[in-house]
Amino acid sequence: MFILNAQSRLFRRQALLLALVALGVVYLLWNIPALSGIIYPFRLFVTYVHEAGHSLMAIFSGGSVTGFTISPDGSGVATTIGGSRALILPAGYLGAAFFGTVLFYLVNTVRYTRAIAIVLGVGLLIFTTVYSRPDQSGTPTAFLVGWIFGLALIGMGWKLPQTINILILNVLAMLTSLNAVLDLFYLTRAIRASAGVVRNDAAAFSAEIAPLLPPVAWAVLWAGLALLMLAISIYFSIIRPIRRGTF
Repeated sequence: MFILNAQSRLFRRQALLLALVALGVVYLLWNIPALSGIIYPFRLFVTYVHEAGHSLMAIFSGGSVTGFTISPDGSGVATTIGGSRALILPAGYLGAAFFGTVLFYLVNTVRYTRAIAIVLGVGLLIFTTVYSRPDQSGTPTAFLVGWIFGLALIGMGWKLPQTINILILNVLAMLTSLNAVLDLFYLTRAIRASAGVVRNDAAAFSAEIAPLLPPVAWAVLWAGLALLMLAISIYFSIIRPIRRGTF
């Protein structure tokens, strides 16, 4: 790992602190409906990553993806064919957690943070163009989210200083990695697939894959795994380098 100078070490510690403070504020806003409009774009981005997790796992497990949608209310659906349901169902929350923890690690260890933003932005544009679909009402929310965030990340990496890139990418990483925690209240409700209502992932996993455990057990387990993954990422990218004097 490269040796950072004192100014860079100080900034990275400050960036982490700001990301933690921002995460606390976002968690409160996420669970207060009257204030949710403030973080509305970020909620849609997290949903995008969540549905991308389902979609990619379908492909990795031998299936295919018809497409994925995001509705203006922040919900999303990935339509897949084949593949392993045991892997696809938890891949929304656990996939988002994996994406967030890897992004957090890279942002805080790789020298070229602006390049990370650009590569991520390009990836969003490609994935969106190939797999996004309009929702049932015909609203192309998934397309808009993917392209707006993709172009914003490319512009951020191209024009804004590295310090801003580190801070914003840290916040996005923590939001996506803690998707299961932020949605824990929703996950713990076992929604039945009746009257056209789509069950949440924990309820579907319990019903189709592991009926011996209730949805709330899987919800808490996924949230715990998300926290564990983020904690490991923070340790190896922040805590261990500080202890070794290389941060």
